[in-house]
Amino acid sequence: MQFAIHYLENNTPVLSQCLERIPEVDENLKIKGRKGKVVNVVQLEDNKYQVHVALEKIDKKQTLLKDDKKKKR
Repeated sequence: MQFAIHYLENNTPVLSQCLERIPEVDENLKIKGRKGKVVNVVQLEDNKYQVHVALEKIDKKQTLLKDDKKKKR
């Protein structure tokens, strides 16, 4: 039997999949290249589940400030 699994991070949809197995709480997983952990699993209907996940934060690198000053000769 297939289950519709909707992954949410802070009530924001991240991924929806049809799976044969329902993820368990504290299970490690990888979504879109980001590591995460299952926090909570909620059954909405017969075969629909919401899985709340905590994904690792992405550190955005700051670009170096461009030096607009002209060099003097």
